[in-house]
Amino acid sequence: MSKEKKQQEEQKEMNTNEMEEKEVPIDSSSDNNEVSTADKEKQSEEKHDDKKDKKKSKKDKDADKVAELEKQVEAMNDKYLRLSAEFDNYRRRTLKEKMELTKTAGESILVNILPVIDDFERAISSMEQGLESAAVKDGVELIYGKFKEFLNQNGVKEIEANGTEFDTDLHEALTKIPAPSDDLKGKVVDVIQKGYVLNDKVIRFAKVVVGE
Repeated sequence: MSKEKKQQEEQKEMNTNEMEEKEVPIDSSSDNNEVSTADKEKQSEEKHDDKKDKKKSKKDKDADKVAELEKQVEAMNDKYLRLSAEFDNYRRRTLKEKMELTKTAGESILVNILPVIDDFERAISSMEQGLESAAVKDGVELIYGKFKEFLNQNGVKEIEANGTEFDTDLHEALTKIPAPSDDLKGKVVDVIQKGYVLNDKVIRFAKVVVGE
């Protein structure tokens, strides 16, 4: 074999080895794309599931809130019905008591007046029998004292007027006259009709004459 031919064969063998070494690389991008797509789908499914769970959780919360509000409304309605029934019973009871009080309010007063009527009848009987005027006077004064005491016990008191400063809250001036003295100017100099208060409330003004 000639030297030139031997060199050609060696060159050919070298070219063959180089071609074997330069094999076409495996295209892994396709596999990577497939893996990436699968991951994306999985993530999308997970997100969708998360959204479902969140929606479900929100619905559950809303349902619980509605149930709680319904319980509160029911409790308030029950409380209102109870209060309404109690108030209605209270109104009926107080109305009945008021009617009974109206019928019997003056009972105690009338019962206490009866002895005074008895004394008046005795005084009239004494006058008819022609007893001494002194005895009749004593009897009338006794009746007057009893009646006045009865009024005091029931909160009725006489308004002090004669010689006091004129007070429009207690007195009613029927007329004015020149004051008998300087110290009586602006004061009550005479009482035409006595006034009375019931537990500090004026039930009749004292009708008076005022000095000026």
